[in-house]
Amino acid sequence: MPNAHPAAVASQIAMLDHLLDGRFNFGISPGGLLSDAEAFGTLDKDRTAMFVEAIDMVLDIWKSEPPYNLKGEHWTVSTEKTMIPEIGQGILPKPLQTPHPPIIVTAVAPFSKGIVSAAARGWDPISANFLLPQWVASHWPKYAEGCEQGGRPANPAQWRVAKSVFVADDLDVAREYALGPQSPYRYYYNQIVTKMKKSGRANLFKADQAMDDNAVTVDGVLEDLVIWGTPEKVTEELLAFRETTGDFGTLLYAGKDWADVDLGRNSMVLLAEKVLPAFNTATGSRES
Repeated sequence: MPNAHPAAVASQIAMLDHLLDGRFNFGISPGGLLSDAEAFGTLDKDRTAMFVEAIDMVLDIWKSEPPYNLKGEHWTVSTEKTMIPEIGQGILPKPLQTPHPPIIVTAVAPFSKGIVSAAARGWDPISANFLLPQWVASHWPKYAEGCEQGGRPANPAQWRVAKSVFVADDLDVAREYALGPQSPYRYYYNQIVTKMKKSGRANLFKADQAMDDNAVTVDGVLEDLVIWGTPEKVTEELLAFRETTGDFGTLLYAGKDWADVDLGRNSMVLLAEKVLPAFNTATGSRES
């Protein structure tokens, strides 16, 4: 978001909302890839402040009428000089949903302060799939705190939790695909662990914060964060995960590139047709 101009974001999201017949969820984040920040010249800037200002301008665009004249510390949006209303020039589209699509923000830190301010604004969280279960659990009190500040009830149904999951009919196949040397899950978490160590954020993978960064390994992270196995095993481990995190509304299947198309597709089918029905029966809920 710090690298995207608010006017472009507002226009693109509005058009997507129309294309999806008002079913679009607006997922937002300041962005975490430092090489992108360097490439766009924002590495040494306050990217969180840029992000918040950009979102505020997007919302201002949607609730105001042209010509626009928005000036902030980081962004400027104006069509005053070039607007031609009779042909629609200088008029940015509004989303189909009013006042705007649901805004969902990713929470990537234990005890995230960002969740508090987001929830106070009426936004809802997604807990990242690379957090230990106890750090995911730390998000609910922060969400509830923010909802209280915003004068709205904290509803677990609005809390989305992402998780790395792989399901297969055969346990050995599941183990190899999730943990083996060619595993897309191993590739993904090697990338994440390397980046987080480099940026001084290896604490995300530590149950004990006194643990040395060098003790954080990809094998250990895979063991802690990937739920894999047969439908029965995955159901059992998801239920154990929920025992730690507490109730949440939506389980987001965190996608990885399919090293094997058939296995990748079948995993999603098994999750939908076998795991989730068993999970919902066990919890008496309708998580999806």
